[in-house]
Parts: sequence; structure tokens; C-alpha cells
Amino acid sequence: MRFEPVSTDPRRQPPVAGPVAPPGAAPPSATSVTPPLTPANGRHQAPAPPATPTPRPQRPRVEFQVVRELRRQLSERLALWQRGREFSPDEEDTERARLAVAVVSEYADSVRRAGTPMPADEERHLLDQVTAELVGLGRLQTLLVDETIEEVHILGCDQVRITRHGGGVDWSEPIADSDAELVEILQAAARRAGATERSLSTSKPTLDLQLPDGSRLAAVFLVSHRPYAVIRKHNTLDVSLDDIAGSRPDLDEMVDPLLRDFLRASMRAGLNIMVAGLAGAGKTTVIRALMNEIPPDEPYVLLEESRELLPARRQARHRAVMSFEAREGHGERGLDGRPAGEVTIADLIPVSLRMGVLRIIVGEVRSREIVPMLQAMTTSRGSMCTIHARTPAGVGERIVELALAHGREMTVDQARRMAGNALDLIVYVTVEDETAIGGRKHRFVSHVEEVIGAGDAGRITTTTVFGPGPDGRAVPRHLPERVRDQLLRVGYDARLLSRWIEAGTGAWRRPRQTRLARR
Repeated sequence: MRFEPVSTDPRRQPPVAGPVAPPGAAPPSATSVTPPLTPANGRHQAPAPPATPTPRPQRPRVEFQVVRELRRQLSERLALWQRGREFSPDEEDTERARLAVAVVSEYADSVRRAGTPMPADEERHLLDQVTAELVGLGRLQTLLVDETIEEVHILGCDQVRITRHGGGVDWSEPIADSDAELVEILQAAARRAGATERSLSTSKPTLDLQLPDGSRLAAVFLVSHRPYAVIRKHNTLDVSLDDIAGSRPDLDEMVDPLLRDFLRASMRAGLNIMVAGLAGAGKTTVIRALMNEIPPDEPYVLLEESRELLPARRQARHRAVMSFEAREGHGERGLDGRPAGEVTIADLIPVSLRMGVLRIIVGEVRSREIVPMLQAMTTSRGSMCTIHARTPAGVGERIVELALAHGREMTVDQARRMAGNALDLIVYVTVEDETAIGGRKHRFVSHVEEVIGAGDAGRITTTTVFGPGPDGRAVPRHLPERVRDQLLRVGYDARLLSRWIEAGTGAWRRPRQTRLARR
């Protein structure tokens, strides 16, 4: 097959979105690209806000017209190989990888023969892009493989805001040539990612799924001015209590050794734990660390809207886990008002109770599933869930708010009694964002509340076992009451916390490097 190398003559280059460097100049980094006012597709687009460049390794610039052509050739060769052949998914993946290497190598050879050598790193990057384009991720793949990225806001095809670890913010190159192409990329990701069927369409203009690398993608179009998407990258898929207690320098010190030992004993004692906090506070990281304390051979059920708590490495460790994922409905609505085929977390909890397990873990409760979750906790041990709440004091009211959405038969007093009987501990994770003043995001556990029950006034009564210290991080405050005997049975004597309670300090290993002065 004959390849036409890309001309180096600027007069013959196709229009591209963004500035073109003069011959001999270094390829521009993502931080130097500002979306054009009038791109090649003729649609007016607003420029991105000015960005403060963040130094980082530059990635080779890829001409996406070349990527698409090589993708087409790769698809043709793969289709010829598949014709009249029986093959397994692993065999197909192996052949796809082999053909991709062959197609990119042939193109690189043709470019070299034309007198423009292609560096090895550029050839590897081109191979990644061609493979990503074939599976439908396109330029989105460049963001997924960048380990410095923490969060991505895609505000239309040409405005890509990136938040990096350490707090740096910058604007990247366009992710597509038009908003329509961006929607196609998101639709392809919906078709290929996740264990259950997902879609982004006129009848379902929102999307929530897990990408192949473990990142969380949320997207919306039609009901918004432009297509929007947010990617939250999870770089701590496999984490333990020791890791978040300071043993891993690349992670925030979210708990100190005193709190680590208390939570470890709580898991051994089979206490029911709710992890609360704001979005992005680190609730998923904490619950992953707690899950690491479950014995490898113990069966338990994991329920999630979109699978993110159970990476392959953890599934290899927990061989007896049963992982369920909710399913979206795509048909006409029935008499109950729900689309045909829909399976919610609330539907799956009763099924979980029949699976012969003591622990049920729900990735996040955010609607009427709170009621069956609390009902399940009253008959189980060691169950866990996460919930969004603005403050530790607001967790109880948030539980009531969600419970009232269950139906007219639910009352405020009934919801509080249910929570008081079901929960043992509420772990609150705090995030303090100092990126606006040149700092970074600080994530740590600030409160551990022991749930005593529903008080005389109908309120959920709690005891603050760990509360904020001088720098906001959790330090011992009171000895547990209701769960004391359960902790003693697994060998943990909470009276060891007494001297720390008297001192009013914790055992945090590193001081908080905060830019905010505290009294």
C-alpha cells in the first residue's frame, strides 16, 4: 500500500485549529494553545480565559487528518482479517495491536523516505492516537494517558480546562473539530465503556460512566448551550488505610495512625459506616481503603451506578465479591413511570440481601435508595456507603431529605429512627481548596461521629469520637460508647485514646502546608 507523506510546505497544509509553529520551532505545549475566534468549521467560538502556563513534559503534536487516514487503513485491514474467521476477543485485540504497529510503521517509513525523519516518541504517540481513534475515543485518549491530570472540564469542542495534581490549572488544545464530533466521541465512549448499556441521545441527553482507565465521565448535551463533559481521574484505584495514613508520599495524609487503627478495628468489628463529604473530597478514596480491610475470602455485594470501586487488581484480591451495576432504561415508560429495562440501586438492594452476605457496599446514595440501604444495614454487619453532605452536622438532615423522596409513607421521624438504628459511624471527609490563592487542594478526615440513636427530640444523636484539631484534621475527642464492646471483642481498646484526648492532639506525621492562617 502506498502512503503519501504529509508535506512540510506551509502553503499545502490543511487548516488546523490553533497556531502553527514556524519550521524548526519546538512543538507548542498544550498550555500555549488558545481556541481560535473563527475555527475552520466557520462557527464562532469564544476564546478561552487566559491561562498561566504550568511547566510539564511536552507531548508530540499530532496531525489528526493523518490519524484518521491511518485509522481508516487499520479498520480495512482488521475487517479483512475478521472476514470468514472465528476468533476470540483476545485474539482480536492481539491482531488489532499488530496491525496498528504495522500501519504506523509503514507511514513513518514513508515520511523518512521523503526526507522528514519521525522521532521515536512521535511515532509511539501516533500509534496511541490511531488505536484510540479506532475504539472511538479520539483525542480524548491524550487526556486519559496524562498522569499529571486530576480533572478535565470539556466546555464544548474547543475549550478544555485541565486541573492538575498540585493545583495547577491550564487550557488544552481542542478535543474535536466541532461540537458534533465531540458528541460522536462521547457516544462512542458510551457504547464501548461500562458493563451495562449506556447511551447519549435525544431521549437520554445525559451520560455517566466509567472509562476504560477507571476515570469517571459525566456529560450532557441538547439541554445545555454546548456539549459539556467532566472527567474525574482516579489515580488511587488500589489504596489501603496505611497508604492514606502517610506511607505513600504521592497521596494526601487523610488519616493519622490513631484514626487508621480505629477505622481498621471498626471494619473488623463489622460496624456500619457512612462516608460523607462534598464532591471531590476523597470519599471514594476513603471507602476504597476501608474495603481493603475486608478479608480476601469473605463474600460481599458491591452496588454502584457506574462501576468504579472495583478495579481488576482488587477483584483479584477479593475473589468472592459480587459486583452489581445499575442499568439505564431505554424503552417506553411503563405504568410505574419508569423506562423499560431500568434497574436501579434500590431494585438491587433486595436482591443483595438474598445473596447470603453480611456486607453490602453502595458506591453512593443520592436518591430514594437510601431507605432500602438503611433497611439492609439494620440486618447486616460491616456495610458501607457514601453520601454528599455540606457539613458533618448536615449529614443527618441529608439522610432525611433523601429518605422523604422514597414515598409518601416515609416520615421525618421514621427516617431518623431508621438511620439511628442502622448506622454506627459517620466518617466526614473535608476538602479545602486553596488553588485560587496559589495553593492546592487538601483532603483529610475531619470528623468521625458515633451514631447513638434517635434522641427524644427526634434528632439523630451522635458522639464526636474524632473531631477537628488546630489545623482542621481529626484528633481524638471522646471515647466511643455504643460500639465500645464490639471494638473490644476484636482486640481494640478505645481507652488508649484517653491520653490523646487529654492532650487535644493527634499523631499526624506531616504538618499541613496550608496558605490559610488559623487561630
